[in-house]
Amino acid sequence: MALLAKPCVHVRFIERRLQMNTSLGARRIHSLPYIVTPKALSDALTKNVPTKISTSPRVIPLCAAWFLPNDPRGRTGHQVFKEKRIPSARFFDLDAVKDNDSPYPHMLPTAEDFAKAMEQIGIKQDDEVVVYDTQELGIFSAPRVAWTLKVFGHPGVHVLNNFRLWVEQGYPTESGEVEAPVEPSYYPTPIIEASKVVGFTEMKEIARDVGKEGAEGIQVLDARSKGRWAGTDPEPRPGLSSGHMPGSINVPVPDLLDPKTGALLPGDDLRKVLESKGVDPEKPIISSCGTGVTAAVIDVALGEAGFGRPEMRRLYDGSWT
Repeated sequence: MALLAKPCVHVRFIERRLQMNTSLGARRIHSLPYIVTPKALSDALTKNVPTKISTSPRVIPLCAAWFLPNDPRGRTGHQVFKEKRIPSARFFDLDAVKDNDSPYPHMLPTAEDFAKAMEQIGIKQDDEVVVYDTQELGIFSAPRVAWTLKVFGHPGVHVLNNFRLWVEQGYPTESGEVEAPVEPSYYPTPIIEASKVVGFTEMKEIARDVGKEGAEGIQVLDARSKGRWAGTDPEPRPGLSSGHMPGSINVPVPDLLDPKTGALLPGDDLRKVLESKGVDPEKPIISSCGTGVTAAVIDVALGEAGFGRPEMRRLYDGSWT
């Protein structure tokens, strides 16, 4: 009897979550697109100044600053967050919010740890979260944080395109330590949307089946540089060899960005880039990279280009590492 009862409980839990998300959607007062311009974010923040008595959903800038471990200047995300940030922004630490039981960097955290991280930075489930990168790198790690929020079912998540333009266009910034401590929030433990994620066992089978008769024809897009993908340049992590999975297609992140601003290219331009790489929008796509961070840039680009159906696009968590 207990075995029969469990699915019913699970269904009721999902129904309650859907009802809650529907309610959250009804309360949402902004219609921000997934990719947000500096002006759109500024307008949303101006119209939604939080107060202690306000019950309206808030717009929260979320800094996802992160640098590769071999950054020549030894910079860290928290360091540049303190140097310059959007006023009222929170900081999401990619190196801390992860699966702490895994030997690999940046694997998705458990649902419980994700909820705790959201509570610690004061984000509620009905907040509109706009994730942004560093001024130095342009679009880089913000898509991974935004993807993480989406995987855990956060209803309102967006990516700023981008912080460099925010600064250059004269929108306000602040620096130094955050003066007022963030008030912890309540964030319910979510259910992971496993359909968006590819694990190691499945990825290994896909790699083995490349070129075999009857294989699904799944495309693996690799966001690393051409040299790392080709095996001619070293990986940024000591002891890790470079190279690529059999049959993968190299789509370096810089090819998807404006070379001057570091912003994501317009959808039509992104489609041309993907077509030039030989990517087929009718076949399933898995995005990959070094540790699963910049793979999310490809995922965002696919969405903006309208390239392939959303249910056919997934991300390989852990990626080359």
